[in-house]
Amino acid sequence: YMAVLAQARQEIDRSIESIGFEKSQIQILAALTRLRQICCHPLSFLENYEGGSGKLNLLEEILEQALGSGHRVLLFSQFTSMLDIIEKELRRKDIGYFYLSGKTPAAERSAIVSRFNGGEGQVFLLSLKAGGTGLTLTGADTVIHYDPWWNPAVEEQATDRAYRIGQDKVVQVFRLITRDTIEEKIQLMQERKREMIDMVIKPGENILHKLTKEEIRELFN
Repeated sequence: YMAVLAQARQEIDRSIESIGFEKSQIQILAALTRLRQICCHPLSFLENYEGGSGKLNLLEEILEQALGSGHRVLLFSQFTSMLDIIEKELRRKDIGYFYLSGKTPAAERSAIVSRFNGGEGQVFLLSLKAGGTGLTLTGADTVIHYDPWWNPAVEEQATDRAYRIGQDKVVQVFRLITRDTIEEKIQLMQERKREMIDMVIKPGENILHKLTKEEIRELFN
């Protein structure tokens, strides 16, 4: 993480010096995404990575405790590459699951939601964009956000999938944050901006439209 952070900082400084802050937004977003992927699991960004992931280890502990106590889980991530890694772990441990992403055909979505709410499967993997709205998943009583999203409203909408009408259980929510990384900075930024209406990111905008130049530089410190 620190090696990629140092490289990203150099690249962005050169880009801003060369073409200016506004025209460097693509490079800045790409660098932020790389850092966030490494926080999830270096393998989601580095093809030849053969080591482990502290966050994945923590997830396995939470799942073992939750599933062992009879709970059923909604697990959100923005990165389908990370969901693919988690899927392999669930298969390896013979844990029943469903997986919904933007590639899931519309005709299949309602069918797998019905099967899950009917008691089939223990874990439901969802990409945040595909599963964040429009679904009722009251078959779960535990929600895990594997990685933080810039806009807290989007996370809350995703969490609400388990709180819909018909839910008769207490719902637990976990947010997994890698300490001393950009994820922790995102969390602090969310807390600062949560009450600001302009934190809502409109279509066609990205997070950089809502951050000052100083805030963006802070993310790379």
